[in-house]
Amino acid sequence: MITCHLRGIDAWLSRQLTPLRHLDGLPSLALRLYLVPVFWMAGSTKFLNFQDTVQWFGDVDHGLGLPLPWLMAALATAAELAGALLLAAGLATRWICLPLLVTMAVAAITVHLDNGWQAIADPGAPFANAQVLASAERLDRARELLQAHGNYDWLTASGSFVILNNGIEFAVTYAVMLLALVVLGGGRYVSLDWWLARWLRRPPSV
Repeated sequence: MITCHLRGIDAWLSRQLTPLRHLDGLPSLALRLYLVPVFWMAGSTKFLNFQDTVQWFGDVDHGLGLPLPWLMAALATAAELAGALLLAAGLATRWICLPLLVTMAVAAITVHLDNGWQAIADPGAPFANAQVLASAERLDRARELLQAHGNYDWLTASGSFVILNNGIEFAVTYAVMLLALVVLGGGRYVSLDWWLARWLRRPPSV
């Protein structure tokens, strides 16, 4: 009895939401537009400072220590720049997400993993590691110095000072968004992928 009642409610909800199916491309569009500036800024920074990027990729002591640093830097730069452009257009959305996922995985493991989860140090938040907890004293000391020797109200007019922890939080967040796009695609009506697929399915004119 209860099961039948629940099925009836589910069927009624499905009928009410049917007109909204034409808006199901908006989540994909939102994810794409969020990620476009992220990857464009990352890729353009690498491209404009390419020699420094190569050196950082290969430096064992102060960088990533990756093999074939020139190739790795070129692949990461190309993936991010091409990814930004293709995500903006919604073209080859699922395909471009794959190299971007690899880029995020490499960044998370080689750059951010040792710093824990948090991107911004917040000693009161969950998953705060020893590095984050130690940042509280440093931040308090920095505030004391700025209040004593600087115009603190002016310095903090745009927001409070924080300490960058550089954890894996952002890289994982972007990876989750990319995984969602692998499943969802570029989105109905709002991507070149959808329009190309529609054109290819169109029957030939006689």
